[in-house]
Amino acid sequence: MISQSHDIYAAARNNAQWCDAMCRAHGTPGVFGERVWSSERRTPPLYPDAVTLTQGATAGEVLGEIDRDAPGCSVKDSFGQLDLSADGFDVLFEARWLHRPAVLIAPVSPDDVTWRPVRTARSLAAWATAWRDGDDSLAGLFRPELLADRATTVLAGTAKDGRTVAGAVVTRSESVVGVSNLFGSDGDLDSAWAGCLATVAHLWPGMPVVGYEHGDSLAAATRQGCVPGGVLRVWLAA
Repeated sequence: MISQSHDIYAAARNNAQWCDAMCRAHGTPGVFGERVWSSERRTPPLYPDAVTLTQGATAGEVLGEIDRDAPGCSVKDSFGQLDLSADGFDVLFEARWLHRPAVLIAPVSPDDVTWRPVRTARSLAAWATAWRDGDDSLAGLFRPELLADRATTVLAGTAKDGRTVAGAVVTRSESVVGVSNLFGSDGDLDSAWAGCLATVAHLWPGMPVVGYEHGDSLAAATRQGCVPGGVLRVWLAA
């Protein structure tokens, strides 16, 4: 089980690396400190302004390096230990960290969907359209610059008719592979997780998988072999 030990530290740093990759794609890279990753400028929509990297991170360390005046300031507390309510923040949501041990033999992906890395800006645009599912406020979030990031791989699940029906973002770090932004456009999250995990095991054999989810996606990931662990919280400025 993923716990507040090496695994969760690796998962938190991996997730911060993905947040930093998204910010760099938008021209606003963050800074990795000893205990906190942070961005002094407002981050892209859905992405935090700070991520705690250790259990010992304090509210002062988290809030001291970010822009608290611009609307939408948020903090991801990877260890679920901070209380930012006195600083004008409310809990936006809670989630659970996930861990799947490395597998020696890749599981079989569902036959009706083909999973492969996204290589072109046009394919990324099609992926992003499927991912945002009609939410025009998120248009342009996934920029072509992400395709040049060596640690980031966007995976698309394509149906036989050519439609992108599932997908995820994979972030590779030294000891783990992180999965985020997983979706299934037909609502079948079990198949999306099964296909994604099979592809990750094939492309990065011998690497454990980490990530975090809540709600239906957490339940689906658990059914597909991921083990839920500690709680993380995302705080949003009121």
